[in-house]
Amino acid sequence: MIIKHLAIIQVILPLMAAPVCIVIRHHVGVKIWAVLISWLSFLISIALLVQVSDQGLIVYQLGGWAAPWGIEYRIDILSAFVLLIVSGIGAVVMPYSWTSVEKEIVHERAYLFYCMILLCMTGLLGIVITGDAFNLFVFMEISSLASYVLISFGQDRQALVAAYRYLIIGTIGATFYMIGVGFLYASTGTLNIFDLSQLVPALSASRTVKAALAFFTVGLGIKLALFPMHMWLPNAYTFAPSAVSVFLAATATKVAVYALFRIVFTIFGGTEILEILPIRGLLIGMAAMAMIYGSIQAIYQINVKRILAYSSIAQIGYMVLGLSFDNATGIAAGIIHLFNHALMKGSLFMVLGAVMYRVDSVQLNDMAGLGKYMPLTMAAFFIAGLSLIGMPLTVGFVSKWYLIQAALEKGWWPIAMLIVISSLLAVVYIWRVIEVVYFMPANPEAREVREAPISLLLPTWILLGAVIYFGIDATTGLNIAIAAADALLAGGGS
Repeated sequence: MIIKHLAIIQVILPLMAAPVCIVIRHHVGVKIWAVLISWLSFLISIALLVQVSDQGLIVYQLGGWAAPWGIEYRIDILSAFVLLIVSGIGAVVMPYSWTSVEKEIVHERAYLFYCMILLCMTGLLGIVITGDAFNLFVFMEISSLASYVLISFGQDRQALVAAYRYLIIGTIGATFYMIGVGFLYASTGTLNIFDLSQLVPALSASRTVKAALAFFTVGLGIKLALFPMHMWLPNAYTFAPSAVSVFLAATATKVAVYALFRIVFTIFGGTEILEILPIRGLLIGMAAMAMIYGSIQAIYQINVKRILAYSSIAQIGYMVLGLSFDNATGIAAGIIHLFNHALMKGSLFMVLGAVMYRVDSVQLNDMAGLGKYMPLTMAAFFIAGLSLIGMPLTVGFVSKWYLIQAALEKGWWPIAMLIVISSLLAVVYIWRVIEVVYFMPANPEAREVREAPISLLLPTWILLGAVIYFGIDATTGLNIAIAAADALLAGGGS
C-alpha cells in the first residue's frame, strides 16, 4: 500500500523531519537524523523513477479531491529524473556536511543548519512534483526562505549581505511568477497545470495569457540566475558555507530551470505564443550571452568559489539554450545537462570545502602548491574541471556534444561556435587553478597542510565517480532525457 503514497511521502518526509532537528538539537543525533532522511528520500526517488519508467505517468490527488478542485501531484519521466537529482545530491551532501559544518558553522547553530537544509530540500522536491501552479509558488518560497538562512550561516559578514541581496532579488522573482499565475487564473479559472495546458491553446491570442508567459519568463529567469538576472548568484555561492554552496549549486538553479521547462512546454507547449512572442529568440540570446559572459568573468576572479559561481552562470546558459531549441536533441541536451552539471559542480564545490577545511581559504594564491599536500583532493578538482571543459569520457562532453549536434540540426552554426568558444574559455579559468595548485611554489604555511579527511573525500569521490561513469556509459541518462524531451514536445510531458 505504501507504494501508492510515495509521491506525497517524498515531500512530507523531509518537511516533517526538519522541525525534529530543533527537538533533537544534539549535534550527533541531528547529523544521523538528517542523513537518514536524505537517504530515505533518495530511495523513494529511485522507486518513483522505476515506477514511472514501468507504468507511465503517476497522478496523486491530495485528500482524494480531484483536480482542479484539489491539488494533485503529477510525476512523469522528467519530474522523476529531477527528483532523483535533488534527493541524490542531498544524500551525498548530508554526510559531507558532518565535518564541513563543524569547521564553518558555530556549534550551537548546527541543528538549525540541518533543519534549514531539509526544508530547502522539501521546497525543491515540491516544485518538481506538484501539478499546481500556485502550489509550485509555495514550494518555491519554502526553498528560497531556507536558502536565505543557509547562506547567512557563512563565516564572513558578507554572507549576511549576500543572503539579504538574494532575499530582495528572489522576492522580486517570486512576485513576477505570482503575477503570471494571477493572469492565467483570471483567464482560465484554474491553477492546475494540466488543465491550463488544455485551456491555454484556445486563449493564445489573449494579451493576458501572453503577459503571463512574459512574467513567468522573468520570474523564473531571476530564480535560475539567467543572464542578466544573475546578480544574486556570485556572492551567494561565494560567502555561503561550503556544504550550502555544494547543495545550492547542484540543485537550486537546476530545479528553477526545470520549472521553466514545465511552464514553457506543458502550459504553453500547445500554443503558438512561443512563435508569436519573441520568447524563444530572447532565451537563445540570453543563454548565449550567459555562456560567454559567465566564462569571461570566471577568468578574472581570484576567489575559486567565485570562479565556479560565474562558471555556473555560463552552465545555466547551456541548459536554457537546450530549452530554446524546438527539437528533441536540444531539449534532451538541456535536460541531461541538469544532471551532469549537478555532478560536476557538486564535486568541484566539495573540493573547495575540503580546501577550506585545511587552509581556511579558497583564494587562488592561498591554494598554491596544494597538489603536493592534498593530492587526492586536487586530483578530484582536476578531473571534475576536465568535465566542466567538456573532455571526452566525462559527463560534460555528453551535454556539449548534444547541444552542438542540436545547433547543427537547426543549421545554427554561430550557436555551435559559441558553445565551442565557451568551452575554450572554461579551459582558461580551470587552467588558472590547476597551474597554481600544481606548478606554483607552496606557501610556507602550506607545508603543514595534510590531505582532507575521509569524511570529505569520500562524498567528493562518489560524485566524481558518477561524473566518470555516466561520461563513459551515457546511455542511461540520455535515454531518460530523450524520453522526457519527446514527451515535452508531444504534449507537455504531463
